[in-house]
Amino acid sequence: MTQTNQNAAFPSAEADLELWPIGNCQASALVDRFGTFAWACLPRIDGDPIFSSLVDTQDDPAAAKGFWKIALEGGRVVRQSYIRNTPILKTEFADDDGNAMEVLDFCPRFRDKGRMYRPVAFVRIVRPTAGSPRMRMALRPASEWGAKQPERSFGSSHITYRHPAMAMRMTTDAPVGLVQQETPFRLEKQMHFFFGPDESFSTSLSSGIGDMLARTADEWRHWVRGLAIPFEWQDAVIRAAIGLKLCQHEDTGAIVAAMTTSIPEHADSGRNWDYRYCWIRDAYYTVQALNRIGALDVLESYLGYLRNIVDSAQGGHIQPLYDVRGNAELLEWEAEHLAGYRGMGPVRVGNDAWRQIQHDAYGQIVLSSAQAFADNRLLRISGAEDFASLERVGERALKVWNTPDAGLWELRNSKHIHTYSAAMCWAAADRLAHAAQQLGLDEREQYWMGHAATMRDEIMARSWNPETGAIAATFDGDERDASLLQLLDLRFISKDDEKFHSTLAVLEKALRRGDNMLRYDTQDDFGLPHTAFNVCTFWLIEALHLTGRKDEARTLFETMLARRTGAGMLSEDIEPNTLELWGNYPQTYSLVGIINCAVMLTKSWNEYR
Repeated sequence: MTQTNQNAAFPSAEADLELWPIGNCQASALVDRFGTFAWACLPRIDGDPIFSSLVDTQDDPAAAKGFWKIALEGGRVVRQSYIRNTPILKTEFADDDGNAMEVLDFCPRFRDKGRMYRPVAFVRIVRPTAGSPRMRMALRPASEWGAKQPERSFGSSHITYRHPAMAMRMTTDAPVGLVQQETPFRLEKQMHFFFGPDESFSTSLSSGIGDMLARTADEWRHWVRGLAIPFEWQDAVIRAAIGLKLCQHEDTGAIVAAMTTSIPEHADSGRNWDYRYCWIRDAYYTVQALNRIGALDVLESYLGYLRNIVDSAQGGHIQPLYDVRGNAELLEWEAEHLAGYRGMGPVRVGNDAWRQIQHDAYGQIVLSSAQAFADNRLLRISGAEDFASLERVGERALKVWNTPDAGLWELRNSKHIHTYSAAMCWAAADRLAHAAQQLGLDEREQYWMGHAATMRDEIMARSWNPETGAIAATFDGDERDASLLQLLDLRFISKDDEKFHSTLAVLEKALRRGDNMLRYDTQDDFGLPHTAFNVCTFWLIEALHLTGRKDEARTLFETMLARRTGAGMLSEDIEPNTLELWGNYPQTYSLVGIINCAVMLTKSWNEYR
């Protein structure tokens, strides 16, 4: 895709979500349409951004910071693409005089000395490809949430930036003096830039980075090779799977909801939230989708994270979210030195949803863990001790399932008994019965089956609204909520049940906006919602397919695929009229929807073989 000319060495003031994720499951970054690093955090995905221009304005080029730009002097970006089956990004530049160059961006990730090598490091390789290109580089890290620029010191082949979270060194074989003063220079050979821990590069820079590139590409290709992908939409599924993998903090197994904070749900909405944490709900959906294509490594790592969460739970209480190290307190505050995405602040750090009561978490913990009692492929099969630990979660679900909570949409100023939350607690009991059966624990199986049956009967009785002919979002209410479509996936209700069919009709009439689905249509803490929630549209696609509207489901799925960015990603929300993407990015929910729908709708491999 051809981009507009941008001769300046500094980022455009008008940000958008045409962003390309790179990462290694420890560090990650978002590269914009101009080949600029616009977002990255240290020393983890939930840390202080060293590149923050995505959520800052750049009105004064001399004072601008929080980015790493490489540009062709007088040129433009003509194409961006990933190296096949990897998150290694290639950005190609050209000008009108026949000069051209390309930039490869990646984070090293490969097995070395019996472990996964995944440093907090970003690598850029710049290659001349035609004529006599002149490149310019501007590396301007930020620190303390945009308040400062780190102090610098210089060596013969490096520049050190003393970021408070982690001192970083940019080692290069380019002219350091010209890089330092951001002067254009002739690119006559391949140049290398390694931006990582403040340590000496242990080998020749050229050969060392070349080896990293080859081994990183090989590692990702082998990971993709192990996926059981559907016959149709393979590229979309592979790209979504890589995007989800990049959202896992592999050190602990935690899975974040998105890489960013404070991308508004719609223009000037104030709905700006920090999604760089591990929601129990979002992580469940992620491992569920990746399980469907055989990515068991993500599940196994996440189950380790979950076991630690459950072990630390006070009185069995589970928060909706934790940080990637399992810490419970995520105090929310506003970064006053960052103006926000397109100037639409605030930029929030932390998320007060950690204080909320959201009962669906109990079901999602059990649902994520249930497979480990029955899947012989896993390195660690769950046993009696794991079951006893999960039963504590289940007992908590039995106590709270019919009491008010904030719900999955995390309403801050109202509480109800939410049907979705209650159904998730039912799922905790139902799946504990399955686990007990696998372990041969007949008495516990009957115990949990009995509770599940009682819960299901009351949930249907309290949520069914005969006047509207639909299951309501809350007990004894009449609200419409797209989460009710998930009752099918939970196996709480059958696709042949007339009550589901009538509920689907009511939800479509109330929440569908053309090819898009809202979460709900009632006022919340910020008024009426204006944007559609992308995963809700995928839930609609699943419901259409399962209730016999298969052609309509396929058409709508193709429409959603066409809305992805060039990187194959989706954000949280979309404006139904302009089709502009809003909300944090890349959103795991949305990538999950791509995988689940592709697996459900695809033709069989047997039709091809």
